[in-house]
Amino acid sequence: MKTIPTFGSKLRKNIVTLPEVIDQCSGIRIFGQLLKSFLFSTDVAIIRNTNANAIIAVYPFTPQPLISHSLILAADKPIFCGVGGGIATGLRSIELAIDAEFQGALGVVLNRPTPNDLIQKLKEKVDIPVIVTVVSENDDFEGRIAAGVDIFNVSGADKTAHIVKKIRDIDNAVAILATGGKSDETIVRVIEAGANAISYTPPTCGELFKVIMDQYRNETKHPSPNKAKE
Repeated sequence: MKTIPTFGSKLRKNIVTLPEVIDQCSGIRIFGQLLKSFLFSTDVAIIRNTNANAIIAVYPFTPQPLISHSLILAADKPIFCGVGGGIATGLRSIELAIDAEFQGALGVVLNRPTPNDLIQKLKEKVDIPVIVTVVSENDDFEGRIAAGVDIFNVSGADKTAHIVKKIRDIDNAVAILATGGKSDETIVRVIEAGANAISYTPPTCGELFKVIMDQYRNETKHPSPNKAKE
């Protein structure tokens, strides 16, 4: 195996690195770009400091164009924006999706309650992939596929691999993005079940900062000899 040339910097070496095992999945090719790892985040600082292939930006509030615009502007990689489907639905979701596409989003994400007729209408309006979130094995997979869904976003906690397998048994070609958990074992299990790409939830900025602050505190208690001379 050939060595991969790697470049970094002193200032940007502390980034959110996703598990290497994700490379085992096939990936999803969108407009020529092969995407295997998706970071689940709306934190601009983390989005700018990760090696993930893409960003899936969904948040637990009514979708707002200003938020999508800010994330798209800040991201240095493809971003997939949430456009409702639950609280915000119908014409509002369609308008949000059109706006996200015009701003540069590579795809739009709909929540689980989204009716199939909304998927059909959205497919007629946007020229980017439509992703629908799945949380249960009882979801209407056949209806979603018939409506034209491009990618299933499976987030079923410990049932994720089972749900992925069920979708794959129904359609061997449909694209599946799925949560993989924190361990290599759970990620591999989801990939083996049929997921094409993996979404990963990073630590919060607070959790990442705690590690750095603990290091600073330790250095204060035990200064190095070289720094003492300085």
